Amino acid sequence: MSIDVSTNLGQIEVSNDVIATIAGISAMDCYGLVGMASRKQIKDGIAELLGRENLSKGIEVREEGSELIVDMHIIVGYGTKISVVAHNVQAKVKYTLDQLVGIKVNYVNVFVQGVRLVNEE
Repeated sequence: MSIDVSTNLGQIEVSNDVIATIAGISAMDCYGLVGMASRKQIKDGIAELLGRENLSKGIEVREEGSELIVDMHIIVGYGTKISVVAHNVQAKVKYTLDQLVGIKVNYVNVFVQGVRLVNEE
C-alpha cells in the first residue's frame, strides 16, 4: 500500500515503508526514547530492541477510510515520564511527516513495550 500526494506538478506515491522509516527516525530524536520495539510477540516478557536499520519493523502505517494512522511500538528510558515521552513522539512524528512528505496523520498511537536502563557515557 502507498499514500498518494497530488501536487500541481503531478502525482507522488509514497510507500508505507518510507513513511514508517521517516516516523522512526524522527521519533528517535525524542528525549527518553531508547528505541523501537518489534511489533511481533514479546519473548519471555522482554521486548526486542530494534537497531537503527530496522526501525520500520516497530511501526505500522495504515489507512482506515480517509484517515492515516501510525502505530508505534517503543521502548522508553528508565526514569523518564512515560506519558511525556509518548506525547513528544506523537507530536514529533505528526510534524515531521507533515513537513517532509506533506501528509496529514490523523492518529499516532504509541504502544510502550518496555522500559530500559539508559547508560550515560
